[in-house]
Amino acid sequence: MGKLIYGFNVSVDGYIADAQGNIDWSDPSEELHQYWNDFERETALSFYGRRLYELMSAYWPTADKAPDATPMIVDYSRVWCAMPKVVFSRTLESVGWNSRLERGDPVEVVTKLKAETDGNLEVAGATLAAPIVQAGLVDEFRMVLAPVAVGGGTPFFPTLPSWIRLRLLENRTFPCGTVLLRYAASGD
Repeated sequence: MGKLIYGFNVSVDGYIADAQGNIDWSDPSEELHQYWNDFERETALSFYGRRLYELMSAYWPTADKAPDATPMIVDYSRVWCAMPKVVFSRTLESVGWNSRLERGDPVEVVTKLKAETDGNLEVAGATLAAPIVQAGLVDEFRMVLAPVAVGGGTPFFPTLPSWIRLRLLENRTFPCGTVLLRYAASGD
């Protein structure tokens, strides 16, 4: 059985995107970018919603070929393209880059694939994560707090049916005041 991880860059007031959908404020340092590269490299399967998949697939498949691509960008581009992905969408006709399209209920599909997959699984994107978090399927939360308050937007956590008790696994400070908080869902 796999371990399901939900992680994202988050403003200190709890948002993954501002009210206009902008995430430019979360520009990672080199050390933080390396952290996410390594995290993705260790991911056996990633779950994407349509919007985040379209955002990622518009850039990462060709980012390694840009003349100004840094080694960090080249590495992430190759890791992202090779990583197995399940994309949930009712409107996309096809997906690429080691992805498969899924039209079923995210909670049912994630429950099944979590039981069948060894290693780390990732849920990418707050909209897709919401029903999965509410169903209690997430084993670990990774919040990378950026030193900025955006005042509203897309929250990291959805409205919850009840409290989720968390146990701290790790905290780490990156340059510019960015802080990683890793929590295990305690299950009580």
